[in-house]
This record gives sequence, structure tokens and C-alpha cells, in this order.
Amino acid sequence: MSIIKLNLPTLEGTLLARRNRFLADIRLADGALVTAMCANTGSMKSCVEPGRKVIISDSENESRKYRYTWEMIHMGESWVNVNTGISNSCVEQFVDADTVPGLDGYAFIRREVKYGRDGRSRIDLLLTNEPPPKKRKRDPEPEPRCKPNGKPDCYVEVKNTSMRAGEHSLFPDSVTERGQKHLEELTHLVREQGLRAAMVYFCGRTDTRAFRPADEIDARYGKLLREAVKAGVEVYPLQVEFTPGQIKLVKQLPLDLA
Repeated sequence: MSIIKLNLPTLEGTLLARRNRFLADIRLADGALVTAMCANTGSMKSCVEPGRKVIISDSENESRKYRYTWEMIHMGESWVNVNTGISNSCVEQFVDADTVPGLDGYAFIRREVKYGRDGRSRIDLLLTNEPPPKKRKRDPEPEPRCKPNGKPDCYVEVKNTSMRAGEHSLFPDSVTERGQKHLEELTHLVREQGLRAAMVYFCGRTDTRAFRPADEIDARYGKLLREAVKAGVEVYPLQVEFTPGQIKLVKQLPLDLA
């Protein structure tokens, strides 16, 4: 189990409306009306109901146009993460704490490393036992986080998952050409280059029991995910519990590709 404490101060309120893809109107507990940034470009299907309790963080930065950020919404049984900007960092911390079986024991974790058939894509996390190249010759050698595990490098793509249907967490909640490309790139790494690759789905709610692709929303994504799994791309759907004060890795959800 891995727990991440939330450092920014938070406020509770009620969702009035998601004004557009980037902004939400919220009434705070004291009656004040604020507009919060919405760091989620998806449809937020099944987690954007007006009248629900929400948690926003306060940057305390008066120079920011919108000082508040919408972090989570309570959907009856569970708080649901809506801030896609934190999923990569959280997964990196879970991996760093060796709490994700299969992705544990790597000496170094690198972010945003270039890869792909055209060399223009960037992988969210590269797990490796080789130290990263030094930016300057005089820089000290980076310290490994642990003893190398002997496993080959692992290219890890992270997707934030907030949608629910029945007992399943789903991805995506809208058609995603970018997500399709990521699956194609990971499949190419495994099938054509013999490398190791993994998809991590950051399932930020605890009212589901399994994970599946949202074929009814993006059938091509579902097809590509099944092809990726058949090629050898690993899939880790991580169920994460959100509360106003912390983020906790609960367990790995079963993958349902039926």
C-alpha cells in the first residue's frame, strides 16, 4: 500500500456547472462563488453531475487568473479524481515505492523520454537500470534508487481513468486519437523491437471492481488495446482511493477484455 499526502490547502464546495472543458463554477461551503480550473480534457462522463460535493485546491497564488483547481467530486459511493495532471506523478511515486508488482525494482525512473517510430513521442515513464545521460560532463553520476533488478527497460504510458459503467472503470471517456497512437507505439515497441512496454490506468475511484476499455465510446481504442495485450504489452489498472487529505493506492483491478 502506498499513500501520498496532499500538500496544497483544499476547500469543499458544490459543483454548479462545468462551464467548459477548462473551467468549473463552484459554490464554497461559506456561500462564496468561485471558478476553478478543470485539468481534464475528457467528457468526464459519470463524474460531472451538478449539485455534487467537490474538493478544490488553493494555489494561494493571487497572480494566477484562476487560483483554484478542481481536484475531486463525490459520486455517492466514492470520491472521484478529476485532475488528470496528477496521475503521472502519483504513478511515479507508487513505482518508486515498489508498490506496483511487476514494475518494481528498477534503479532509475525517467520522465518524458523521447521514443517512437518517428522519435517525436515522449513516454510518460521509462523504468531502467541504466543511469540517465549527464547534461554536463562535470555533473555527478545519478544515484540509483535501488539495486538493479536485471529486468529490461520498461516503457510506461499512464492514462487517468474517472469513468464508471456498472462495476467497471473505463477508458477513454471520449474518442482519443492520441491514446490510439500511444497504443500503436507501445505495440510496435514490443512486437517489432522486442522491448518491454506497459499501460497503467490510474483508476481514481473505489466504486468499481474491474477495468475494461470503453468500446461503446471509442471502438478503435478497444481494438488496439486488445491487439496490444496480444502482442505482449502489459496492462496495470490501479485502483486509487481519493480523500480530501490523501491519495492511496488500493489494489490492481482485474482486466476485462471480454
